[in-house]
Amino acid sequence: MARLFGTDGVRGLANGPVLTAGLALNLSISAARVLGKGADGRLTALVGRDTRASGEFLEAAVTAGLAGAGVDVVQVGVVPTPGLAWLVADREADFGVMLSASHNPMPDNGIKFFARGGVKLPDEVEDLIEEGLRTDWDLPTGAAVGRVRVDLAAVDDYVAHLVGSLPPDTLRGLTIVLDGANGAASRTAVAAFEGQGATVKPIHTSPDGLNINLDCGSTHLESLQAAVVEQRADFGLAFDGDADRCLAVDQTGALVDGDQILAILALALQARGRLHLDTVVATVMSNLGFIQAMQAHGITVDTTKVGDRYVLESMNDNSFTLGGEQSGHVILAEHATTGDGVLTGLHVAARVAETGRPLAELASVVTRLPQVILNVPGIDKARVNLDHDVNRAVNEAGRALAGRGRILLRPSGTEPVVRIMVEAPTAEEAESVADGLAAVLRARLSIA
Repeated sequence: MARLFGTDGVRGLANGPVLTAGLALNLSISAARVLGKGADGRLTALVGRDTRASGEFLEAAVTAGLAGAGVDVVQVGVVPTPGLAWLVADREADFGVMLSASHNPMPDNGIKFFARGGVKLPDEVEDLIEEGLRTDWDLPTGAAVGRVRVDLAAVDDYVAHLVGSLPPDTLRGLTIVLDGANGAASRTAVAAFEGQGATVKPIHTSPDGLNINLDCGSTHLESLQAAVVEQRADFGLAFDGDADRCLAVDQTGALVDGDQILAILALALQARGRLHLDTVVATVMSNLGFIQAMQAHGITVDTTKVGDRYVLESMNDNSFTLGGEQSGHVILAEHATTGDGVLTGLHVAARVAETGRPLAELASVVTRLPQVILNVPGIDKARVNLDHDVNRAVNEAGRALAGRGRILLRPSGTEPVVRIMVEAPTAEEAESVADGLAAVLRARLSIA
């Protein structure tokens, strides 16, 4: 049986065969038992969601499960995922539950747990919660059941935290287009940037429950690119549905990706003597050009598996202050326990204001090697690393690119696809290698 938890919680089609209200309720009961083990007295949990319509019934189910397990529940409403993580720590709650499928399309949703302190759960704790689904629990009655209250003002405290991560009015004089993805950042991002003195031009900040990530946000940058040029803005920033990632667009409309953002912030921290051991944490998906740029500035890149949870594990184990992913998940450990898109955007903007240099110039520190990423659906993900012909094709292509590029083939932890990443001296060669590997996958492992 496949593991219920992926790299970022439980995710799938809301009300589909797996992610139902019943699962949300039972998962919450199990989580209450596992995360509350050994605790004295009543537990308190915060529950937040993004703007998806399905978040409304899932919020009700999670709340019912937690309260039925004897946990006092505080519903904070629509909030970025990093905002919920911060609030769990700030309110000294026992744990938190976030309902979001991040950058996935609106019909999907997900359930993610944060432990005390606002940190993601290790795999072994998630496994215990999953095991608990097959356990009969004795539920409390009478005065022992949990109570439920709503605290929508909590999000304002999170915004104040974001604003306070920089000196006052750091961004005054900058004009910035913000794409809220019709998601959880729709209000908080605008409030935070205006709170720092920026002139904000918002787009896609009118969520209706159905339009989250729809042709907007960090996975669809076209409208942001057009708006930056049309508004003659200094640059633009795009968030995803739950605002845990951020990508940028410079004044010409050109993409500034997560690797470039991470490089900008690494050099900023290094200049202030705040980059611990002159090391930044990144994943195996980071472009080779990013690694080369960091090495040229005396910065070591500590490489992890894909997923900001693994980036964070390395950061916590070694007290590193900065880490992130090419997708725009960036963790600034001085201010957050997880990737925070709005926080990231604020600090990129601060670097532009501090240096007086345009974003394009700051981003040019990274010369990206041509990179192709293919998502191959309809593949038996469990057999990817076991099939002899697939492994032989990957090894042969890797030898052909030795010293000139890289290949990475991995099952996605959040989507039903296998990802192929190829870097090569030219885009044409990268595309050719990626297409060849995709053909092998389809021939050997198709489940259609």
